[in-house]
Amino acid sequence: MSEATKILVTGGAGYIGSHLVVALAEQGFDPVILDDFSNSRPQIRDRLQRILGRELQVVAGDVNDRHTLHALFAGSDFAAVAHLAGRKAVAESARQPLSYYRANVGGTLALCEAMAEFGVRHLLFSSSATVYGESAAMPLREDAPLRATNPYGRSKLMVEQMLADLAVAQRPADKLWRIAALRYFNPVGAHPSGEIGEDPLGEPENLAPYIAQVAVGRRQRLRVFGNQYPTADGTGVRDYIHVMDLVEGHVAALRYLLSEGGAGYFVWNLGTGCGASVLEVIAAFERASGRPVPYVIDAPRPGDVASCWADPRRAQRDLGWRARRTLDEMMRDVWRWQAAHPGGLGS
Repeated sequence: MSEATKILVTGGAGYIGSHLVVALAEQGFDPVILDDFSNSRPQIRDRLQRILGRELQVVAGDVNDRHTLHALFAGSDFAAVAHLAGRKAVAESARQPLSYYRANVGGTLALCEAMAEFGVRHLLFSSSATVYGESAAMPLREDAPLRATNPYGRSKLMVEQMLADLAVAQRPADKLWRIAALRYFNPVGAHPSGEIGEDPLGEPENLAPYIAQVAVGRRQRLRVFGNQYPTADGTGVRDYIHVMDLVEGHVAALRYLLSEGGAGYFVWNLGTGCGASVLEVIAAFERASGRPVPYVIDAPRPGDVASCWADPRRAQRDLGWRARRTLDEMMRDVWRWQAAHPGGLGS
């Protein structure tokens, strides 16, 4: 691979996408961002360029827009696509299922059709641990039953099934597809520079940014959804992974896809292999920030599961990748980002 290896990053202005752009550029790739800015901010371009000390190509457009995709692929020689664009909130998906199927399933279909037209056959897909649904067996391995319990999870599972079919549907004249689905667990944290972090538009759907906004006074208190789960303290347990560990896993997976090899469809969990409860996350944030985080107990959310954490050994074996950062480090980086930018990217 040359230093000019171009990678299209859909959703590259979002939380995980922006951190991936930094990781790719620092590893000698040339990332190009496609984002519709429906859940991200245009200011991210300046922040990324400040971190990297170089210009970035940023295209404002919807991955469902075939004209945008055609123009983008016609004008660039991409080696691979990292597909992170999509909608991602469990509770919102239960309220607006059609928008999730349109964005997540329809968007991936349009993207793959454009890739096929222009001969780009290496794809990293941003999947989710929600495809496993409610499982009694922990930790979750990639061969665990897939029982998504909400429209968000089902949309991710539908895309995985579509991509698996695509990877094996090879015609002799076709260049072979190499596709990987990366099943994220719960990304938290921020870039160590404090320049970029999780900055949702509107009320946060994820735990860490909500805690951080409470700590800086933007929100009065945190709502903890359920305290009667069959866990040590009654609150939900999740596998929280530092966003920098997560994107380093992407780079390792991308190198794997671009290495010599035939057609293939690969699935890897990206998690730490350890679970932490909501109350444990709150305590870690309070240690990091030195500030109390007031909270109230609310009813469980539809579609939420009690516990979920990864078995990451397949990624360790295949990719030589391992999550290295602790929960305390995650919360320190969240606090560094939020304390420096109490109003988000615009502050």
